[in-house]
Amino acid sequence: MEYFKNVKTINYEGANSDNPLSFKHYNPSEVIDGKPMKEHLRFAVAYWHTYQARGVDPFGAGTAVRPWDDISDPMDLAKAKMEANFELCEKLQVPFFCFHDRDISPEDKTLSETNKKLDTIVSYAKELMKTSGVRVLWGTANAFSNPRYMHGAATSCNADVFAFAAAQVKKAMEATKELGGQNYVFWGGREGYETLLNTDMKLELENYARFLQMAVDYAKEIGFEGQFLIEPKPKEPTKHQYDFDTATVIAFLKTYGLDKHFKMNIEANHATLAGHTFQHELATARINNMFGSIDANQGDMLLGWDTDQFPTNIYDTTLAMYETIKAGGFTSGGLNFDSKPRRASFTPEDLFYSHIAGMDTFAKGFKIAHKMHNDGKFEAFMKNRYSSYNSGIGKEIVSGKADFKALEKYALKIDDIASSSGNQEMLEGLLNQYILGGNSN
Repeated sequence: MEYFKNVKTINYEGANSDNPLSFKHYNPSEVIDGKPMKEHLRFAVAYWHTYQARGVDPFGAGTAVRPWDDISDPMDLAKAKMEANFELCEKLQVPFFCFHDRDISPEDKTLSETNKKLDTIVSYAKELMKTSGVRVLWGTANAFSNPRYMHGAATSCNADVFAFAAAQVKKAMEATKELGGQNYVFWGGREGYETLLNTDMKLELENYARFLQMAVDYAKEIGFEGQFLIEPKPKEPTKHQYDFDTATVIAFLKTYGLDKHFKMNIEANHATLAGHTFQHELATARINNMFGSIDANQGDMLLGWDTDQFPTNIYDTTLAMYETIKAGGFTSGGLNFDSKPRRASFTPEDLFYSHIAGMDTFAKGFKIAHKMHNDGKFEAFMKNRYSSYNSGIGKEIVSGKADFKALEKYALKIDDIASSSGNQEMLEGLLNQYILGGNSN
């Protein structure tokens, strides 16, 4: 069955095309540095927003119109959505999709029955893969929606909930491995607290570490070689989540000796909620050798929640791809559109318009960032700015030879310190030249 009959395969038509169902900047076969753009960007469709989201908000019922709306049987509906997923990915020329276990298969009354249903859908997805090039970028478990997780999953005050969450993640890891997933993501949606008046934070953090170590051990047992990723988020739904931002997660992992097993899955909108820029979070992961994957979206700076909008800000995507290039590019990770059309964009065609906009924005950002990196103007400025550490007392500081007594002796001889300008506005103007065009673009 064809679910999106009004849409054919989306092709690259160039920046002058006025066809909304075409790429203006994303040419998947265009080769840059010996590799096609589709391999540089590694786009993925987010199953939850694309097929599960109904356009619901706190003030109104769902508005989305979807080709599978008349299917009532839960398993028939799950199969239809999986068919639609492969069709949409193929028509968008997107090579990957990402999923939660409860996205692709419904939850039943018992864990045993739920697992049987998941096995059925996983088998069905494998059949569809035989005639499709679409694959799984990463899988994960939804350990936050069911009421049992009201106090958390791995950090729950109830040991039975901890055990249930472990069983669910075990099964989700098996499903991800069965489908050839290249990564597995941990997002602690309810791993946090509302008030410290009833929270044993030390025990909860220790239990979270125990949980992740169990996952590492089980991955080895079943031979899952995909990369483990953690997705930071500061709040919402929990007031304070233990995976607040990239720096917090890295500190947690190092504290419990887990850092060698995990990298980061950075989401733009989560950076906003943490009070950081998208670039900051990516740079923090990069300099700590924990850059893994990206959830591509953007938030609304006037709204204080996770709006998960499709990315259309060229400044953000340029700087995000600049950090990605400096990190050496993606290995197992990619650009997953953890994004949803706005509530008023309710038609099936809007799923295509929104993905096209996001793909074009990241493709253009990548091309600009690639030129910025190759030209080396920003790197040269930074290198010169820190040149005092290349010789003399600076070199002794960096090499570890200097101590306080030696530095005092040196400082007592300094009559005047000459500083140079940071030239921030000049550099921001240079960035504008790359983005907007001119001698640098």
